[in-house]
Amino acid sequence: MLFSPLTLGELELPNRLVMAPLTRVRSGEEGVPGPLVAEHYRQRATLGLIVSEGTYPSPAGRSYPGQPGLVTEEQIAGWKKVTDAVHAEGGRMFAQVMHGGRVSHQDITGGHQIVGPSAVAIEGEVRTPAGKQQYPVPHALTSDELSVVMQEIVTASLNAIEAGFDGVELHSANGYLLHEFLAPNANVRTDSYGGSPENRARFVIETVNAVVAALGASRVGIRISPEHNVQGIAETDAADVRATYEVLVDSIAPLNLAYLSILHHEPKGELVQDLRSRFDGTFLVNTGFGVVTTRDEALSLVADGHADAVVVGRPAIANPDLARRWKESLPLNEPDPSTFYGEGAKGYTDYPAYQN
Repeated sequence: MLFSPLTLGELELPNRLVMAPLTRVRSGEEGVPGPLVAEHYRQRATLGLIVSEGTYPSPAGRSYPGQPGLVTEEQIAGWKKVTDAVHAEGGRMFAQVMHGGRVSHQDITGGHQIVGPSAVAIEGEVRTPAGKQQYPVPHALTSDELSVVMQEIVTASLNAIEAGFDGVELHSANGYLLHEFLAPNANVRTDSYGGSPENRARFVIETVNAVVAALGASRVGIRISPEHNVQGIAETDAADVRATYEVLVDSIAPLNLAYLSILHHEPKGELVQDLRSRFDGTFLVNTGFGVVTTRDEALSLVADGHADAVVVGRPAIANPDLARRWKESLPLNEPDPSTFYGEGAKGYTDYPAYQN
């Protein structure tokens, strides 16, 4: 089943392996993906679907030095060369649109104000070009500013289509802006976007609807990570988590999105499978950051009916031909974590394909 075709939106995937969005910070100070980025993604075109690393929709939404954007003409032109390279190999690619929210610093955003649902900072330090610094207290977005941010995400999504992507994945996971609205410890608002599960889910739901209105539902997916308590997120009340994500999924299910992608350490568990049944559409699972997804696990998730496709990260980093290796039970390259982030080809485009 893992190696059988899958219809996703208007795409026909040749297999059910999806390359996870992976931060690799190789797009320079200007956020323009160059030939090295194009080669990296081109090499992995035999995976069923590639989801790009998180791309920022505005300078204030940038979380990392070296992260690419979907804002300027140069960025769009850079991504067009990437998607052309992937499509020339017969691949399919979605852009992950990611507003970093409070996961950033003014030294990363070029002086642009750090924003979030509430003026609540992440405890800890962030790596900036000037070294490690404390996370700043974000500016709490006003209701008027929310509509501006939403439009920035819509515009970035349209830019992705202009750049040749087959669709976009809205990043509502891993502690970034949309996830911050869902989380009760990051969102302490008292207006219609805070408080109850319904209110905390509102901004995400409105953003999904706005992007669907601009692109069409078949070109839009969303990524969520309930109970993934990273980057200052604390979703620790099981009843509240269930209520919040049920509201979100119930609200977006009628749109018939291209897919729902969920990152969770228990993909076969009750919460994840309940959300799957509520979504009632193409469902992708990612087993989380804690452990590396194995071939056997991926096979079982699809064969047992727990997912339509499996999202993989580290195996796809180290094995550009992962689909072939897993299908033919070939040995794998081991990923080198010391080269995950940084510059240059080492650990990025130099992992070899399997040689007979």
